[in-house]
Amino acid sequence: MTTYNTAERPDFVRQQYAFTAHIRNPEKNPRPYDVEERRMKIYRELFYNNAEGFMANTYPVLRQITTDKHWHAMIRDYFANHLSHTPLFPEMPREFLKYLEHERKPHPDDAPFMLELAHYEWVELALSILDEDIDLSEINTKGDLLAGIPVISPLAWVLSYHYPVHKISPEFQPRTPDDPLTHLVVYRDHFHDVNFIVLNPVTTRLLQLINQDNNRSTGHALLTQIAHELKHPQPETVINGGAQILNDLRKRDVILGVAT
Repeated sequence: MTTYNTAERPDFVRQQYAFTAHIRNPEKNPRPYDVEERRMKIYRELFYNNAEGFMANTYPVLRQITTDKHWHAMIRDYFANHLSHTPLFPEMPREFLKYLEHERKPHPDDAPFMLELAHYEWVELALSILDEDIDLSEINTKGDLLAGIPVISPLAWVLSYHYPVHKISPEFQPRTPDDPLTHLVVYRDHFHDVNFIVLNPVTTRLLQLINQDNNRSTGHALLTQIAHELKHPQPETVINGGAQILNDLRKRDVILGVAT
């Protein structure tokens, strides 16, 4: 739980801390003596409802599959105990994700996939508001993706999860992780729409290599490497299939083109 040492602070500062401490956790922090209960109740409800509503909108599937009692208990715990490091409202869902990752104690009613689902839902918001200018001055958007060096969009994130987070709903809630992992690329296209693609292992590896090696390896070289890793008896089959994958990803704005 967050605590503050206010003994050395001026009186008005101590009053502010007492005021906010009561709003965050009224059960453990008494109401400031000079604020009437009617007014204090308005502040308590206003602040909590804003935080809760923002989380429910950012994490709609997580909210759907969580009972009212458990959801509000979780948001109350976050609201009372998490120390946020930014006053910006768009960053609040990321603060909640940090709480789930690092601070929340295991609870028997928490779904085993809760953290992964929350991360997946947060990614959609993060990509939708990401302030990223794509510089195409050194990219040939029509270039040969096999002969050139493919460039992945900074608005395309390759993600791997133990649970099929894109399928989770009130009707589908897996209790055990999948084997193999679920691989996705979540991306924002030129229409500013956020979409996702379920990836097979080859496409996942290809995008990972483009991310790692996009300054020096051509598409042909990357696909040749993958064919070698697979010990495929006909490397050209992998290369030809990979060329189709690269072109499809370019049409979807995941791949921007080739470096010039």
